[in-house]
Amino acid sequence: MKIFKLITLTSILLIGIQTSAQEVSYVKGTFKVWGKCEMCKSKIEKAAKEIDGVKSAKWSLASQKILIKFNDKETSLDEIQSTIAGVGYDTEKHKAKDETYNKLHHCCKYDRK
Repeated sequence: MKIFKLITLTSILLIGIQTSAQEVSYVKGTFKVWGKCEMCKSKIEKAAKEIDGVKSAKWSLASQKILIKFNDKETSLDEIQSTIAGVGYDTEKHKAKDETYNKLHHCCKYDRK
């Protein structure tokens, strides 16, 4: 009977350890993204959310900053910024290609550096 209890307790502990090891931890990051309107907000957030490892993305028109919650084992702020620049929006570290920026809707065009 003692052996059965010991085996059961050991099994429960091992399952608990395995379950806790599978929990994903997310980190927060923020950076500037240039844009001008709600259409920009939609495109910027969509681009970020499509990246594996990104849990949430919220861009503020007022502050021109995006708050990202992501798994830093799957992606990085640099990769997220590069992806956003790839859809036409300049970030702190990455500038969108001119041809991509020029394809943005006229209301989305912002003053570039």
